[in-house]
Amino acid sequence: MLLKNKGLNLLHAIDGKETIEIFKKRKDIDLILMDIKMPVLNGIEAIKLIRQLNPDIPIIAQTAYAMQEDKELILQSGCNNYLSKPIKTNELINMLNQYL
Repeated sequence: MLLKNKGLNLLHAIDGKETIEIFKKRKDIDLILMDIKMPVLNGIEAIKLIRQLNPDIPIIAQTAYAMQEDKELILQSGCNNYLSKPIKTNELINMLNQYL
């Protein structure tokens, strides 16, 4: 919702499995915002699979898991950066500008 009026072409997946399927089909993806808690295939596992396909795509985790241990696990899984929920618009835009 925060990005709808920002002139970006957004794709949305309902779970980690669909995320992987979309990523395999689309070669025009510049950045991934990855939720960590998802059904079917969680964000950590999806990140690991994406990194096997493309080690360079920027991945930003967005999650309610805000403990330091969670953040370390998420970053170690292959994320470039991390935003804790609730997401603040300015933080998200600033982070997107770092990677796009």
